Amino acid sequence: MAAAGRVAGKVALVTGAARGMGRAHAVRLAKEGADVIVLDVCAPLPSVAYPGASRDDLHETVRLVEVAGRRAVAIVADVRDHDLLCSEVAVAVDRLGGLDIIVANAGICVVAPWDRATPEILKDTLDINVVGVWNTVMAGAPHLVARGGGSVILISSAAGLKVQPYMVHYTASKFAVTGMAKAFAVELAKDSIRVNSVHPTGVETGMSAGGGLQAAIGAAIEADPRPAGMFTNMLPVERVAAEDVADAVLFLASDESKHVTALAMTVDAGVTQY
Repeated sequence: MAAAGRVAGKVALVTGAARGMGRAHAVRLAKEGADVIVLDVCAPLPSVAYPGASRDDLHETVRLVEVAGRRAVAIVADVRDHDLLCSEVAVAVDRLGGLDIIVANAGICVVAPWDRATPEILKDTLDINVVGVWNTVMAGAPHLVARGGGSVILISSAAGLKVQPYMVHYTASKFAVTGMAKAFAVELAKDSIRVNSVHPTGVETGMSAGGGLQAAIGAAIEADPRPAGMFTNMLPVERVAAEDVADAVLFLASDESKHVTALAMTVDAGVTQY
C-alpha cells in the first residue's frame, strides 16, 4: 500500500541525482511517497573545476530513498546520450510500473569571462545543460503520455531569467531551458502534462561551495568588479539550501499545482529582482 504523502503512489525520474540538488529532489519526493529513478553520469564532467559525482554518491542517494520507505532504481548514464537514456529509462519505468514526474536537474556551471571562454566550454555547457535536458524530456515524456498525464520540471537558474556575469555560455544555456519549458508546456498540455521551470539563486552544493568554482568567481570579480553586484540576493542570505529548491520541486510535482504550467518559478532570494 502506498505511503501517505503529497506524491504518494507516483514514480519520478531525477537526473543528476547522485548528490546536491538532484539528491535533495529524490529524497524529498521519496519522503512524500514517490518511488524514484535516480540517474547520474558518475564520472568527471568536461570543463568543470569541481569533482564529478561517484557511483558511491549515487548509491548513497539510493540508500536515502530506501530509508524513506520507497523503491529506487539507479541508472549510470550520460544525459548527452539520447539513445542510452531512452533505453535505460524505459527499463527502469517498466520495473517501477510507470512514470509520473520528470525532474531534469543534471547540469554544469563553468565560470569564464567572455574572453576566457573556449569553444569547448560552450559546447560542453550547451550539450549537458540544453541537449541533456531535451534528451531527458524525450526519454521520459512518452511514459507520462502513456500514464495519462504528469509533471515535468526543468531546473534552470536565476541565470535563466537574469544575466549571470562571467559566464555567457551558462546564461545562454539556462535561458534556453526557460524557453524549452514553456515550449514543451504548450505541446504536452493536450496530454495533461504540466511543464514548469525552477530558477534558484546560488545553492549550497558541492558545485558551488568553496573550491574551484568560488575561486574562479573571485578571480573574475577581481579582474572586472563592476558586475559583481548582480550576484547579490535581496534577502540576507548568500546561498539557499538544496532542500529549499526541493520544496519547490515537490510542489510542482504534486497535485497541489495541478493547474500550474509554463511557470518560471523562482527560489532566488530575490536576486532576479535587482
